[in-house]
Amino acid sequence: MSLFIGLMSGTSLDGIDAALVEIRADGAPRLVATHETPMPETLRDLLWRLCHADRVAFSELAAAEDAFSRLQAEAVEALIASSGEEREAITAIGSHGQTIEHAPGGHGGGPAYTLQLDNPSLLAELTGRPVVADFRRRDLAAGGQAAPLAPAFHEALFRAPGEWRLVLNLGGFANLTLLPPAEDERAPLGFDTGPANALLDAWHARHRGGRFDAGGAWAASGRVDAALLKRLLAEPFFHLPPPRSTGRELFHLDWLQGQLQGGESPQDVQATLAELTAASVALGVGMARERLDAPPAALLVPCGGGAHNPDLLARLARRLPETPLLPGEDWGWPAEWLEAGAFAWLAWRRLAGLPGNLPSVTGAAGPRVLGGVYAA
Repeated sequence: MSLFIGLMSGTSLDGIDAALVEIRADGAPRLVATHETPMPETLRDLLWRLCHADRVAFSELAAAEDAFSRLQAEAVEALIASSGEEREAITAIGSHGQTIEHAPGGHGGGPAYTLQLDNPSLLAELTGRPVVADFRRRDLAAGGQAAPLAPAFHEALFRAPGEWRLVLNLGGFANLTLLPPAEDERAPLGFDTGPANALLDAWHARHRGGRFDAGGAWAASGRVDAALLKRLLAEPFFHLPPPRSTGRELFHLDWLQGQLQGGESPQDVQATLAELTAASVALGVGMARERLDAPPAALLVPCGGGAHNPDLLARLARRLPETPLLPGEDWGWPAEWLEAGAFAWLAWRRLAGLPGNLPSVTGAAGPRVLGGVYAA
């Protein structure tokens, strides 16, 4: 058995999730300990500007990368201290980095790219442990979308004999994994379904302040604007066949503003955004089932921050009445720690020389060993 740390900072920019994961010889992961280090407002504001900037200065990128990497090191130190494990027992750290822009289709006829701010050399220096980083670009080089990468981890955790299962990550954006029964030779299918918390958080921050709509209470107080929902769902992305991935490059407040006609109440827009997430997930489920000729799944495992939003889960349950929602805690893996755990597992895959991507998900030319290794 080996111990790995996975680090994840998502599109919500709320902090660094650090997960200590035990990997058995057969590759089975077990969550050992977790720690969240909040994102300082100054760093969050800088990263937010970089995510939405047309042009940036190299000095700003360097400052953000340095501060972000030092925050990751703080998260690692806190996790090691709280876990009681010896530093030398940690085989390696898997660092996702902070996504600034994701453009697997390129822009204006340019090359495909995905940019995650990270300094794994500095992280290795500060923590004294080897670091595996830059997971996405190897898949991109092989013609893939470089996202989502978590479905391979979902398969390791949740694929089981005798039943079809769905895993739904509700982070800033939602991604879906459809897992065939273990005895079925077909590979899992996974893809981004569209926005989840990114638009909900941004709209809430604009009108009420704060970082998020706790429990979806504000969305629950509004009414779905059916005409607005129809306009939002007309976005071509929702109807593209997989492989597909997305981010703030497409779904942002200016995109939303372009669909408003004026006079809509803010809480009704929030309710409609929540319904958009549920509706686009349901569209994705239908698309995945059609692609694999699958029956209704026996269960759906919601994870990510949105798994703690009762209003959003209720909307999903209404859209997917044939599939019960079972939280990740029922499987020994709390919902908010799945992605950090995934990058611990992917670091193990890298050091073992095993592929970390699923071509059936990303569209890459084949399985690839992901990430670069940075010695301590």
